[in-house]
Amino acid sequence: DVLGANASDVKVVLLVDDSALIHRHTIPILEDDGYQVLAAHDGVEGLELVRAHRVDLVITDIEMPRMDGYELCRAIKSDPATAHLPVLISSTLGEATDLERGFDAGADDYLVKPVLPEELQTRVRGLIAGKLPASRERILVVDDEPAQRHYVADCLARQGFEILTAPDGAVALEKARASRPALIVSDYEMPVMTGFELVHALRRDPELRNIPVIMLTARDSKRDMAQLRAAGASAYLVKPFAQDKCVAIV
Repeated sequence: DVLGANASDVKVVLLVDDSALIHRHTIPILEDDGYQVLAAHDGVEGLELVRAHRVDLVITDIEMPRMDGYELCRAIKSDPATAHLPVLISSTLGEATDLERGFDAGADDYLVKPVLPEELQTRVRGLIAGKLPASRERILVVDDEPAQRHYVADCLARQGFEILTAPDGAVALEKARASRPALIVSDYEMPVMTGFELVHALRRDPELRNIPVIMLTARDSKRDMAQLRAAGASAYLVKPFAQDKCVAIV
């Protein structure tokens, strides 16, 4: 009876990836953390296991034969019987558009390969517990629109981050020099100093050049994205966006 009760408390993680190397690398990490691991090598096999077994979390690659990770995620989230199941996408596809597609498909979190074991364990624990791990890292949120500034600051504050805000790039640059945030989330089009000019100023400052910047923009053309990357932006979010996308990219 004791063994049975203990066994029922073990969380089950389904790993869906067509790479045998990923299975050999990832399964021991999850098992060492106390999870029971089921393995599938494409989306079709993964969906069959989700429907046949009690699963607490799905970790899936994107590029797979028969059914890719986006399709698997959509199939899980569209079925009332499995819609509650958290899905973590883990893929070498790391562009902002790839992340957006993942969250649009219903993913709860996204990791870009190669993934450190500690990062994987932290994300898995957070998803199974129903929350992302809290942190006190400082984030500077920059936007000239108070409503948008509050929208971003609020969702990050609820994840445990310490939040600073600024209404334009010039104020943000002063606050960055004074407080040295771990990350800056900035609007693109602002008075006084735009987000583009802010990134340029940060990259020219030896003390600030390594601070990553996520750009919020309504522009989504290839030219605009190339310009943001060339300026030194680490990632971008195209408006409008859901708060879960913002949290995951941060």
